[in-house]
Amino acid sequence: MVLLTMIARVQDGLPLAASMQEDEQSGRSLTDYQNQAKMLFRKLDENSPLRCSIETGQMMIFHYLIDRSVCYLVLCEKTFSKKLAFAYLDDLQNEFYGQYGRRVGMVSRPYSFIEFDTYMQKTKKQYMDSRTRRNINVLNNELQDVQRIMVQNIDDVLQRGVALSVLDDKASNLSSLSKKYKQDAKYLNIRSTHAKIAAIVVIVIMIFVYIRYWWF
Repeated sequence: MVLLTMIARVQDGLPLAASMQEDEQSGRSLTDYQNQAKMLFRKLDENSPLRCSIETGQMMIFHYLIDRSVCYLVLCEKTFSKKLAFAYLDDLQNEFYGQYGRRVGMVSRPYSFIEFDTYMQKTKKQYMDSRTRRNINVLNNELQDVQRIMVQNIDDVLQRGVALSVLDDKASNLSSLSKKYKQDAKYLNIRSTHAKIAAIVVIVIMIFVYIRYWWF
């Protein structure tokens, strides 16, 4: 079963559209998964796999695809066909890009294309029934070899992002300390130079005074 669908901009993780299970009780239980999806969007970048499956808990799995810097993500029960899930995402990608592709980079408000939920709801119903001829054809289509798509764990993905963030912070701190060290070293060098000059001036004055009063 398809429980949650979200679309986001990869550049900054901005959610563009979303569709959740209509049942209110299911909706409340999906809030945690929605938050996981938002965190996942913020971890994605140009080096992320274009197609990936991410296990979350014992019963659920995220599938996502990235196309033209937009991420299309769906949360399914693990028993739901992987081929159908990616076929569903491909369908959404084609329609979404056709309607909003040129506007994706211009929006700044979350869920700017929330009206796309109507299409997602309609398309989801078509893919929920695996007995339809369309879905049987998709399942039998060997051109889409989804078995080779990388499977990861949500905790590993999010923790790796945290670890990278910590490394970035440490690198920034080291850079700041390095700059401060250079500034301190420069200041000490200037003080040392001034001290040397002052010592030379004192010696010259003492020699001058000695010559003036003792020899003349």
